[in-house]
Amino acid sequence: MKLDPIQLEVLWNRLLSVANEQQTTLVRTAFSTIVRESLDLACGVFDTRGQMIGQSLTGTPGHINPMATGAVHFLNAYPPETLEPGDVLVTNDPWQTAGQINDFTVLTPVFRDAEIVAYFANCCHAPDIGGRILSAEAREVFEEGLRVPITKLFSGGEPNRELFKILRANVRTPNETVGDLYAQTSSNAVGARSLLQMMDEFGLVTIDPLADEIISRSENALRDALEQIPNGSYEHEVWSDGFEEPLRLKVAVTVEERDIHINFAGSSPQSQRGINVVLNYTKGYASFAVKAAISPEVPHNEGSFRPVHIEAPEGSILNCVEPAAVASRHLVGHFLPGLIFGALAQAIPDRVLAGGADPAWMSIWRATWPHSRKPANFTLFQLGGTGARPTKDGLSTTGFPSGVGGVPAEIMESQAPILQLRRELRTDSGGGGKYRGGLGQATRIAHVGEDDWSVSAMIDRTRFAAHGLNGGLPGALGEFELDGAAAMAKSVLWMKPDSVVSMNPPGGGGYGDPLDREPCRVLDDVVNGYVSLAAALEVYGVVVHYLGRPDQLVRLPEHYKLDREATSKVRQRRRTS
Repeated sequence: MKLDPIQLEVLWNRLLSVANEQQTTLVRTAFSTIVRESLDLACGVFDTRGQMIGQSLTGTPGHINPMATGAVHFLNAYPPETLEPGDVLVTNDPWQTAGQINDFTVLTPVFRDAEIVAYFANCCHAPDIGGRILSAEAREVFEEGLRVPITKLFSGGEPNRELFKILRANVRTPNETVGDLYAQTSSNAVGARSLLQMMDEFGLVTIDPLADEIISRSENALRDALEQIPNGSYEHEVWSDGFEEPLRLKVAVTVEERDIHINFAGSSPQSQRGINVVLNYTKGYASFAVKAAISPEVPHNEGSFRPVHIEAPEGSILNCVEPAAVASRHLVGHFLPGLIFGALAQAIPDRVLAGGADPAWMSIWRATWPHSRKPANFTLFQLGGTGARPTKDGLSTTGFPSGVGGVPAEIMESQAPILQLRRELRTDSGGGGKYRGGLGQATRIAHVGEDDWSVSAMIDRTRFAAHGLNGGLPGALGEFELDGAAAMAKSVLWMKPDSVVSMNPPGGGGYGDPLDREPCRVLDDVVNGYVSLAAALEVYGVVVHYLGRPDQLVRLPEHYKLDREATSKVRQRRRTS
């Protein structure tokens, strides 16, 4: 089948709409807030060879890309001739898909006239999978919960009742965990139905030729973009808080004509705790970083993976071997785009971000409802600031590179007996620069009831700040406190009923010299509460006078005045000193 450009564009957009319908079904039928509120998920459509053709509108790279490269494991375990209509496959094996056992990947074959013509898959973070409460405390993957090898979730349309019985008996949230698996199955079924309608409408016997054309064009487009990058090898390193000691993440990015090689040699060895990253997850975030920096408009599919060659030493923190603990692998994996951007900044400084908050802050809260005495188990995502861009400020409280969203306070308080006492942007948390880094959050959380409660805070960047670029300053460190004192992260922390937890995700780094930021933009930042009066002077060399009363609760824009003459003198003095 030969497709002309117009046909290709029509079919491509129709295919994307099918994938988006798949995701919409998943979000609207999911039981957990992790899926329906935070969108910690991925949806995609695959050809008969298990190659991802396209994905839905949103989704985390840590789910999308490992799901895409992991589909081959499903096909190896269940070749087409072993499947029949109504079959649905599932696994949460970390080394075969998304890197932790809380992530279930569900894959469904699409049959047409008794032949498989495509596959739909999705990957979602389950609210619980048994074992330890999600943290980094485990020393082996066996401690982290129930591990399901690739098996049938449904067979001929009938649920695998024995598997569902095992799941329900091993998780703290049986209704939500099993409910999400049904939602994942339903979303694939909706995608399959819409794809078959599309094939009938356009007279397609197979979608493989369409897949070949899309994948080939994506590959060539990324290779064309790589040709515009100066050949050479570029290195960079960053540090993570780690668990018991800091972790070094190092990369060498080598551009060779129409290919790019990413080598993580020199990174720390794998940890004895649950912060290890499987190679599949490493490849997912590394390939995402290349596409985001070099050619963001290229569709993310099998073709955009091919020019990107990724290596990490076996047994290192970025290519751990079984039975390494991996539950909190995102705390290291989310650093990879920023790490790669830091290397590419030497070649394309006008196309990459400064360092950002990186790992999404994820916390698991457990408490008992005071009246019903029923237990509650709630997962909360919180977000710091992204790094500043070469021509724009960073984004505040934005999930990059993960793409996850925060949860509204109303949802959180309806799902568990906890209260959000404070939730606001952190003044001065964005790194100074000609373009300011995005701001982090300042939050305080309390408990309702008379029982002890717990939190497992999977967080990072409390010791190593996000770096600035081209003279920009680092962002503020994150803060995690219990009753006003520093608390231990990455472990389950049991608390008294009246305890108060402060969780303040970090800010992003700045881009360019802070003394080059337009004074009127600094004034706007002060008025909006992004930058304090003191930081306006100390960081940016901008003199802003407050004209209102010191005790005034409501401060209006007219209460602030920019002193241009004093600002010019301060900046001139600093530039010549």
